[in-house]
Amino acid sequence: MISYVIRRSLLAIPMLLLVSLIAFFILTLPPGDYMTSYQNQLTSQAGLTTAEAEEMADEMRQKYGLDQPFLIQYYNWIKNIVTNGDFGYSFFYSKSVSAVIWSRMGYTLLIAGLCHFISVFVGVIIGIFSATHKYSFADYIFTVLAFLGVSIPAFFLAIFMMYIFSFELGMGVGGLFSDEYIMAPWSLAKVWDLIKHLWLPVIIVGFAGTARNMRVMRSNLLDVLGLQYIQTAKAKGLKNKTVVYKHAVKNAIKPIVMSMGSALPFLITGEMITSIVLDLPTTGPAFYNALVNQDMYLAGSFLMMIAVILVIGNLLADIALAWVDPRVRYN
Repeated sequence: MISYVIRRSLLAIPMLLLVSLIAFFILTLPPGDYMTSYQNQLTSQAGLTTAEAEEMADEMRQKYGLDQPFLIQYYNWIKNIVTNGDFGYSFFYSKSVSAVIWSRMGYTLLIAGLCHFISVFVGVIIGIFSATHKYSFADYIFTVLAFLGVSIPAFFLAIFMMYIFSFELGMGVGGLFSDEYIMAPWSLAKVWDLIKHLWLPVIIVGFAGTARNMRVMRSNLLDVLGLQYIQTAKAKGLKNKTVVYKHAVKNAIKPIVMSMGSALPFLITGEMITSIVLDLPTTGPAFYNALVNQDMYLAGSFLMMIAVILVIGNLLADIALAWVDPRVRYN
């Protein structure tokens, strides 16, 4: 297993370099750059002449190397990441890319981790219950909720929930803190305020994943329960709980374990539109702003981060699959 992890990690290096090259190339395809928008702002808002604005924009391009050919820009970006841990400068936020990412990463990981745990744990539990109580009233209820979960876009659910809690129930929603705690130092009161605001985005972002896992678990478990070795185990007098949880569930849960790695990047983006709707200080809105404003170093760093998380997530999923199913061996 250790040799497999080392081999996968070494193979990930050229793959990540290829992903970064393709991502950086795509980000440079749109005409112009951030300095083009900056130049337009100087002429429309600052009252500078076209020549003055163009001169200032050209100076900024030279300062940050945006006037260099594509391959030189990419080489300098990768070299600074490897040698100095410097991901570049965010023009839109006027600070380093690392500062932008890490200021939002904590909340992103908190929300993503809770959503991932709920979507897997709750989805699997409900899926097992529905499969073992097939065609019962509760099974019909959970099936309808699952169909709604995979059908309703998360951003629409966010808007709907905000309307219900704000206008119908008179509760403040949106953001992760009340106004008085946004700039306040950390304390027990601020932590409690975070918890009071945290449950809504967790439910909204995790609802679709819970629904998908429930449907997959129910379908797989029903297939496994119909297999010959399960019928033989029951015929030998094993208790139903032993047959279901010790034998059937271990085989039915494999597809969910395998998909856990690929689900992580989507959770890390924080359901971009949902985060914008709920005004969450996560990486999703920052990534969106970077794409819209052609903030190439910030957008490229986000894409690199997503690729790294995808590689790590798939590796952890493979290890978890080997732990669930002892027949799986990696050499």
